[in-house]
Amino acid sequence: MAVQINPSILSADFSRLAEEARAVEGADWLHVDVMDNHFVPNLTLGVPIVESLSRATDTPLDCHLMIEDPDRWAPQYVEAGAGSVTFHAEAAAAPVRLAREIRAKGARASMALKPATPIEPYEDLLPELDMLLIMTVEPGFGGQAFLDIMLPKIRRTRELISKHGLELWLQVDGGVSDTTIERCAEAGADVFVAGSAVYGASDPAEAVRALRAKADGASAAAGRACRH
Repeated sequence: MAVQINPSILSADFSRLAEEARAVEGADWLHVDVMDNHFVPNLTLGVPIVESLSRATDTPLDCHLMIEDPDRWAPQYVEAGAGSVTFHAEAAAAPVRLAREIRAKGARASMALKPATPIEPYEDLLPELDMLLIMTVEPGFGGQAFLDIMLPKIRRTRELISKHGLELWLQVDGGVSDTTIERCAEAGADVFVAGSAVYGASDPAEAVRALRAKADGASAAAGRACRH
Protein backbone atom coordinates (compact mmCIF):
# COMPACT_ATOMS: atom_id res chain seq x y z
CA MET A 1 0.00 0.00 0.00
CA ALA A 2 1.39 3.40 -0.98
CA VAL A 3 0.64 5.97 1.70
CA GLN A 4 -1.12 9.15 0.56
CA ILE A 5 -1.65 12.34 2.57
CA ASN A 6 -4.63 14.56 1.68
CA PRO A 7 -4.73 17.89 3.54
CA SER A 8 -8.27 19.17 4.10
CA ILE A 9 -8.86 22.79 3.18
CA LEU A 10 -11.73 22.84 5.67
CA SER A 11 -9.00 23.80 8.16
CA ALA A 12 -7.36 26.35 5.85
CA ASP A 13 -7.80 30.12 5.76
CA PHE A 14 -10.77 30.58 3.41
CA SER A 15 -9.74 34.15 2.63
CA ARG A 16 -6.60 32.88 0.87
CA LEU A 17 -7.46 29.44 -0.46
CA ALA A 18 -5.19 29.59 -3.49
CA GLU A 19 -2.15 30.27 -1.28
CA GLU A 20 -3.22 27.61 1.20
CA ALA A 21 -3.54 25.08 -1.63
CA ARG A 22 -0.04 25.87 -2.83
CA ALA A 23 1.33 25.57 0.71
CA VAL A 24 0.79 21.79 0.60
CA GLU A 25 1.87 21.01 -2.96
CA GLY A 26 3.91 18.07 -1.67
CA ALA A 27 0.64 16.37 -0.75
CA ASP A 28 -0.93 13.68 -2.91
CA TRP A 29 -4.39 15.25 -3.09
CA LEU A 30 -6.14 18.33 -1.75
CA HIS A 31 -9.25 17.26 0.16
CA VAL A 32 -12.30 19.47 -0.38
CA ASP A 33 -15.20 19.03 2.06
CA VAL A 34 -18.53 19.92 0.44
CA MET A 35 -21.41 20.31 2.93
CA ASP A 36 -24.98 21.41 2.22
CA ASN A 37 -26.44 22.07 5.71
CA HIS A 38 -28.92 19.23 5.09
CA PHE A 39 -27.03 15.93 5.08
CA VAL A 40 -24.75 17.44 7.74
CA PRO A 41 -25.34 20.52 9.93
CA ASN A 42 -22.78 22.73 8.23
CA LEU A 43 -22.44 24.70 4.99
CA THR A 44 -19.10 24.97 3.23
CA LEU A 45 -17.94 24.88 -0.38
CA GLY A 46 -19.51 24.17 -3.76
CA VAL A 47 -18.85 23.80 -7.45
CA PRO A 48 -17.52 27.37 -8.09
CA ILE A 49 -14.83 26.98 -5.40
CA VAL A 50 -13.78 23.62 -6.83
CA GLU A 51 -13.49 25.19 -10.28
CA SER A 52 -11.31 27.98 -8.87
CA LEU A 53 -9.11 25.61 -6.87
CA SER A 54 -8.55 23.37 -9.89
CA ARG A 55 -7.05 26.39 -11.67
CA ALA A 56 -5.02 27.52 -8.65
CA THR A 57 -3.09 24.32 -7.89
CA ASP A 58 -1.53 21.36 -9.64
CA THR A 59 -2.44 19.11 -6.70
CA PRO A 60 -5.44 16.97 -7.73
CA LEU A 61 -8.70 17.60 -5.89
CA ASP A 62 -10.36 14.95 -3.74
CA CYS A 63 -13.96 16.12 -3.21
CA HIS A 64 -15.91 14.64 -0.31
CA LEU A 65 -19.61 15.31 -0.82
CA MET A 66 -21.48 15.44 2.48
CA ILE A 67 -24.70 16.37 0.71
CA GLU A 68 -28.17 15.13 -0.07
CA ASP A 69 -28.90 13.86 -3.59
CA PRO A 70 -25.31 13.13 -4.67
CA ASP A 71 -26.77 11.22 -7.63
CA ARG A 72 -27.70 14.60 -9.09
CA TRP A 73 -24.74 16.72 -7.99
CA ALA A 74 -21.65 14.51 -7.96
CA PRO A 75 -21.07 14.54 -11.75
CA GLN A 76 -20.88 18.34 -11.66
CA TYR A 77 -17.84 18.14 -9.37
CA VAL A 78 -16.03 16.00 -11.92
CA GLU A 79 -16.84 18.61 -14.57
CA ALA A 80 -15.56 21.31 -12.19
CA GLY A 81 -12.15 19.65 -12.05
CA ALA A 82 -12.22 17.08 -9.25
CA GLY A 83 -10.01 14.05 -9.81
CA SER A 84 -11.78 12.01 -7.15
CA VAL A 85 -15.38 12.35 -5.96
CA THR A 86 -16.73 10.72 -2.79
CA PHE A 87 -20.44 10.30 -2.14
CA HIS A 88 -22.03 8.95 1.03
CA ALA A 89 -23.65 5.52 1.02
CA GLU A 90 -26.34 6.92 3.32
CA ALA A 91 -27.31 9.58 0.75
CA ALA A 92 -26.97 7.89 -2.64
CA ALA A 93 -30.11 6.45 -4.21
CA ALA A 94 -28.23 4.34 -6.79
CA PRO A 95 -24.58 4.02 -5.66
CA VAL A 96 -23.48 1.61 -8.41
CA ARG A 97 -24.93 3.78 -11.17
CA LEU A 98 -23.40 6.89 -9.58
CA ALA A 99 -19.96 5.32 -9.22
CA ARG A 100 -20.04 4.27 -12.86
CA GLU A 101 -21.06 7.75 -13.96
CA ILE A 102 -18.24 9.36 -11.98
CA ARG A 103 -15.75 6.96 -13.54
CA ALA A 104 -17.18 7.49 -17.02
CA LYS A 105 -16.61 11.23 -16.66
CA GLY A 106 -12.94 10.59 -15.87
CA ALA A 107 -12.64 10.77 -12.08
CA ARG A 108 -12.05 8.20 -9.37
CA ALA A 109 -15.25 7.05 -7.67
CA SER A 110 -15.33 6.80 -3.90
CA MET A 111 -17.97 5.96 -1.32
CA ALA A 112 -18.00 7.13 2.31
CA LEU A 113 -19.50 5.50 5.38
CA LYS A 114 -20.51 7.32 8.56
CA PRO A 115 -19.21 5.81 11.83
CA ALA A 116 -22.44 3.89 12.51
CA THR A 117 -22.74 2.49 8.97
CA PRO A 118 -21.30 -1.04 8.68
CA ILE A 119 -19.15 -2.04 5.74
CA GLU A 120 -20.51 -5.58 5.32
CA PRO A 121 -23.75 -4.70 3.43
CA TYR A 122 -21.65 -2.95 0.77
CA GLU A 123 -19.18 -5.77 0.11
CA ASP A 124 -20.62 -6.51 -3.34
CA LEU A 125 -20.24 -2.85 -4.36
CA LEU A 126 -16.50 -2.67 -3.71
CA PRO A 127 -15.42 -3.61 -7.27
CA GLU A 128 -17.34 -0.56 -8.54
CA LEU A 129 -15.19 1.80 -6.46
CA ASP A 130 -11.69 3.23 -6.58
CA MET A 131 -11.65 4.25 -2.92
CA LEU A 132 -13.67 3.67 0.25
CA LEU A 133 -13.75 6.32 2.98
CA ILE A 134 -14.25 5.31 6.60
CA MET A 135 -15.27 8.35 8.64
CA THR A 136 -13.44 8.39 11.97
CA VAL A 137 -15.62 11.23 13.31
CA GLU A 138 -19.22 12.18 12.67
CA PRO A 139 -19.19 14.19 9.42
CA GLY A 140 -19.97 17.89 9.53
CA PHE A 141 -17.23 19.72 11.40
CA GLY A 142 -13.44 19.76 11.48
CA GLY A 143 -11.34 19.55 14.61
CA GLN A 144 -13.18 16.61 16.19
CA ALA A 145 -11.46 13.94 18.27
CA PHE A 146 -10.58 10.68 16.55
CA LEU A 147 -12.95 7.77 17.29
CA ASP A 148 -10.80 4.76 18.24
CA ILE A 149 -13.84 2.51 17.94
CA MET A 150 -13.51 2.83 14.16
CA LEU A 151 -10.22 0.89 14.07
CA PRO A 152 -11.89 -2.56 13.96
CA LYS A 153 -14.07 -1.33 11.08
CA ILE A 154 -10.97 -0.21 9.18
CA ARG A 155 -9.45 -3.66 9.73
CA ARG A 156 -12.60 -5.44 8.54
CA THR A 157 -12.71 -3.25 5.45
CA ARG A 158 -9.07 -3.99 4.61
CA GLU A 159 -9.82 -7.71 5.01
CA LEU A 160 -12.73 -7.47 2.55
CA ILE A 161 -10.58 -5.57 0.06
CA SER A 162 -7.88 -8.23 0.32
CA LYS A 163 -10.43 -11.05 0.13
CA HIS A 164 -11.57 -9.82 -3.29
CA GLY A 165 -8.06 -8.92 -4.50
CA LEU A 166 -9.05 -5.33 -5.22
CA GLU A 167 -6.79 -2.34 -5.92
CA LEU A 168 -9.02 -0.21 -3.73
CA TRP A 169 -7.70 2.71 -1.69
CA LEU A 170 -8.88 2.86 1.94
CA GLN A 171 -9.20 6.41 3.22
CA VAL A 172 -9.79 7.68 6.75
CA ASP A 173 -11.05 11.15 7.60
CA GLY A 174 -11.54 12.74 11.01
CA GLY A 175 -9.12 13.44 13.84
CA VAL A 176 -6.11 12.19 11.86
CA SER A 177 -2.94 13.60 13.43
CA ASP A 178 0.59 12.66 14.37
CA THR A 179 -0.84 10.81 17.39
CA THR A 180 -3.49 8.79 15.52
CA ILE A 181 -2.20 8.21 11.98
CA GLU A 182 -0.03 5.23 12.92
CA ARG A 183 -3.01 3.37 14.40
CA CYS A 184 -4.98 3.97 11.21
CA ALA A 185 -2.10 2.74 9.05
CA GLU A 186 -1.61 -0.35 11.19
CA ALA A 187 -5.34 -1.12 10.80
CA GLY A 188 -5.02 -1.01 7.01
CA ALA A 189 -5.75 2.55 5.85
CA ASP A 190 -3.51 3.98 3.14
CA VAL A 191 -5.06 7.39 2.36
CA PHE A 192 -5.20 9.92 5.20
CA VAL A 193 -7.19 13.15 5.34
CA ALA A 194 -5.67 15.63 7.79
CA GLY A 195 -7.05 19.10 8.43
CA SER A 196 -5.92 20.91 11.55
CA ALA A 197 -2.87 18.63 11.84
CA VAL A 198 -1.61 20.20 8.59
CA TYR A 199 -3.08 23.68 8.43
CA GLY A 200 -2.71 24.26 12.15
CA ALA A 201 1.04 23.68 11.88
CA SER A 202 3.53 26.50 11.39
CA ASP A 203 4.84 24.71 8.29
CA PRO A 204 2.02 22.80 6.52
CA ALA A 205 4.38 21.19 4.00
CA GLU A 206 6.60 19.84 6.78
CA ALA A 207 3.49 18.56 8.59
CA VAL A 208 2.57 16.59 5.47
CA ARG A 209 6.06 15.08 5.32
CA ALA A 210 5.98 14.14 9.03
CA LEU A 211 2.56 12.49 8.73
CA ARG A 212 3.69 10.57 5.67
CA ALA A 213 6.78 9.29 7.48
CA LYS A 214 4.72 8.06 10.44
CA ALA A 215 2.16 6.35 8.22
CA ASP A 216 4.88 4.78 6.06
CA GLY A 217 6.61 3.37 9.13
CA ALA A 218 3.41 1.95 10.60
CA SER A 219 2.32 0.46 7.25
CA ALA A 220 5.70 -1.20 6.79
CA ALA A 221 5.62 -2.61 10.31
CA ALA A 222 2.09 -3.94 9.81
CA GLY A 223 3.13 -5.56 6.53
CA ARG A 224 6.07 -7.32 8.21
CA ALA A 225 3.79 -8.56 11.00
CA CYS A 226 1.32 -9.97 8.43
CA ARG A 227 4.10 -11.85 6.61
CA HIS A 228 5.12 -13.51 9.88
